[in-house]
Amino acid sequence: VAQLVALCLVALLGGLYLLGVFRKRRPGEPPLDKGLIPWLGHVLEFRKDSFKFLERMKKKHGDVFTVQLGGYYFTFLQDPHSFGAFVKESREKLDFNSFAEQLVNRVFGYKAVQNDHHILQNASNKHLKGEGLEVMTQAMMSNLQNLMLHSVGSGTGQNPWKEDGLFIYSYNIVFRAGYLALFGNVPHKSEGGEEKAKEKDRTHSEALFYEFRKYDQLFPNLAYGVLPPKQKWEADRLQSYFWDAVSVQNMKAKDNISRWVWDMQQSKEEVGMNESMINRYMFVLLWASQGNTGPSSFWLLLFLLKHPEAMKAVREEVDKVLKETGQEVKRGGPLVDLTREMLMKTPVLDSAVEETLRLTAAPLLTRAVLQDMTLKMADGREYLIRKGDRMSIFPYSAVHLDPQIHPDPHAFKYDRFLNPDGSKKTDFFKDGKKVKYYNMPWGAGVSMCPGRFFATNELKQFVFLMLVYFEFELKNPDEEIPEIDFRRWGFGSMQPNRDVQFRYRLRF
Repeated sequence: VAQLVALCLVALLGGLYLLGVFRKRRPGEPPLDKGLIPWLGHVLEFRKDSFKFLERMKKKHGDVFTVQLGGYYFTFLQDPHSFGAFVKESREKLDFNSFAEQLVNRVFGYKAVQNDHHILQNASNKHLKGEGLEVMTQAMMSNLQNLMLHSVGSGTGQNPWKEDGLFIYSYNIVFRAGYLALFGNVPHKSEGGEEKAKEKDRTHSEALFYEFRKYDQLFPNLAYGVLPPKQKWEADRLQSYFWDAVSVQNMKAKDNISRWVWDMQQSKEEVGMNESMINRYMFVLLWASQGNTGPSSFWLLLFLLKHPEAMKAVREEVDKVLKETGQEVKRGGPLVDLTREMLMKTPVLDSAVEETLRLTAAPLLTRAVLQDMTLKMADGREYLIRKGDRMSIFPYSAVHLDPQIHPDPHAFKYDRFLNPDGSKKTDFFKDGKKVKYYNMPWGAGVSMCPGRFFATNELKQFVFLMLVYFEFELKNPDEEIPEIDFRRWGFGSMQPNRDVQFRYRLRF
């Protein structure tokens, strides 16, 4: 009996240990806040509204604190001047990959292999920036024209107003054009001609977006691993749908596949990955490349519609760039050829994009702590961080909405990132010291989005074409800007909690 009692006691103590009951703050460690619920800690409040929770913790504990979230201890660093200590720390101590690998396995069913991130980084540097980006810009342009302007020149001159939700319209067009630019087009030969092939691209990509939106709405709960059975079944069905839709076999039947996607697929084959797992990785690439740009394009258009002075400044710049290239939009004329070179001459639009991302992009940057380490703060403070914990920064609250760094932080100011002479502004300050990381919509360091240049170009091309080819306005000019959907904090570009109705029509 005594032996049985002893075994039960050991099991109980072990269980309590796993629940985090015995964890105490050691000398030199950040303030520890475990919450009232064993193991879960603060995870319910964190999931409900991460921004509010982190603000509450910062007021209570200062700019460094450790909290328990679902069995893990997270140390949050919220001092912008000290972000370099997090971003530049060696991978032997702070590792992005192990955390990311768990997430993509849970959400996409993909099991990572060694050097995954390195291969992705190399392919992205080669094909999604520099000369490679010129090719991608042209591909995106032709697909945007197919989706937005396929009826140009086919009408009678009467262009009736169409109504739609601005969010769903923007997301739909940008997602589909990006998907076609990356994963290829239906071959003209297979459909008996160019127009029929383009029509098939339109119908196929429309169906794909419809399913993607379903998955996108399940994403936050899927990432946290808290889907109820019915939604879990739907997520499994959608995963299978996308593994097939972007499969290697389907891709090989396409024309104009991007070198980025092709190289990634080839690299997986070279390391001996089986085809079914490569198909899963293609789904990872689809979501990573297209899950954020559409929502960002919605916010940018909405901010321009709600701020006439911003709309006027951006429109004037777009018209000027068009005029400088000798192009003109007119009935019966050729479609605009919008090149990467033209997109590099838009400082006002660039600032409006950056301001949009400051207000609506809220990634949570997380690293696994691989060994006991010392966090050295910019002001000289030092904190001991335990092996097995995680470290995170949430730039949205720490930087994007800091009133010292960005005065009147909740307001959209299209020229916030412009100097008086029209050049890009990079000097921002807090407590009299220059802040290096003054806007972090793409993350930073090893986890910085490798497709950020392509994504920015997608966003700018879409807005450029909207301004050049369409009249558009809010159905209700006094429409309030919707709130952010708090469930998506930490997952990149935020989405609105409701859509906004607008109307649009071709200008000629």
